[in-house]
Amino acid sequence: MRDGNIVIIDGRQVKSALTGREAEVIEAVRWAYVAHAKGRTSLPHSTFLRFPDQRQNRIIALAAYLGDGFDVAGIKWIASFPENVKANIDRASAVMVLNSTTTGRPEAIIEGSLISAQRTAASAALAASVLHGDKSVTHAGVIGCGVINFEIVKFLKTVYPSLTRLTVFDVDAGRADSFAERCSQISATLKTRIVWDTEEVLASAPVISIATTAIEPHISDLSPCATGSTILHISLRDLTAEAILTTDNVVDDPDHVCRAGTSVHLAEQTLGHRRFIRCTLADVLMESAPPRRNEEDIVVFSPFGLGILDLAVGSLVRRLCAEHDRGMVLTSFFPEPWAEFELSHR
Repeated sequence: MRDGNIVIIDGRQVKSALTGREAEVIEAVRWAYVAHAKGRTSLPHSTFLRFPDQRQNRIIALAAYLGDGFDVAGIKWIASFPENVKANIDRASAVMVLNSTTTGRPEAIIEGSLISAQRTAASAALAASVLHGDKSVTHAGVIGCGVINFEIVKFLKTVYPSLTRLTVFDVDAGRADSFAERCSQISATLKTRIVWDTEEVLASAPVISIATTAIEPHISDLSPCATGSTILHISLRDLTAEAILTTDNVVDDPDHVCRAGTSVHLAEQTLGHRRFIRCTLADVLMESAPPRRNEEDIVVFSPFGLGILDLAVGSLVRRLCAEHDRGMVLTSFFPEPWAEFELSHR
């Protein structure tokens, strides 16, 4: 793109670019994790903007650089306001900015909530496919019936074509009903059963995804889970420290996930160390750690959600939109360069 121009890619264009490309998104996420493990990224801690007397609301800045063939820098600025859903507004909204690694100039402004949801879902599905021993999963459990778990179901169906049954729970019965209806559109063979407590979900399936808006732990007992289950702990604050310490723990990055009051952070504070974390997902992807400690343990994957994943998927969106001439180009976005002004007056 010409220096000084910026492409703007809106939500409809992002959705169009990513529709039907779940496998490509999973691969982009896979290689972003590997690049991070190789030290070919720069990933400062996320910054949380919180509001007095509004514990549930936050806006987070995730800056990152992703090398190893991606060669992109940028930031995601994502808001989470759970009460929005009562007004039929999405809980999350986001914008991404992608920068040139040559000049540092912003090159693309992209709607970020769809990218964020899909990179989260791809990460979860990748973890399930790598960590869970059974490659022919037919039944998954879902706690939290929002956008994130809907995307996770889509991506689980990609890695597990055998998936035909869901058991789901949400504190809002109407949301659970709507979720079940939406899931029927993913596949005609996918059947959803709504239940009325989390224990029934935990007992129902070998792979369970938890994606809620909980700000404090509310699940303390994992004994209903079958041996060898895999829990995708996406929302990070649902399990008590005691529950975490009974499991085989895999994370995306220990330094990132052990902060901001996550369940893993609470477990670290309880013990005074992180040795209960066995490995990262990248360790398993690169075969430097086994997928599971043993066949009987419950494996919990707790991903903080790394900005490099947004860059990987955002780069894919930018490329696809460029190939199909999508996006609005703002020309001459930047002011006249200082150097040109000096030259013109000599």
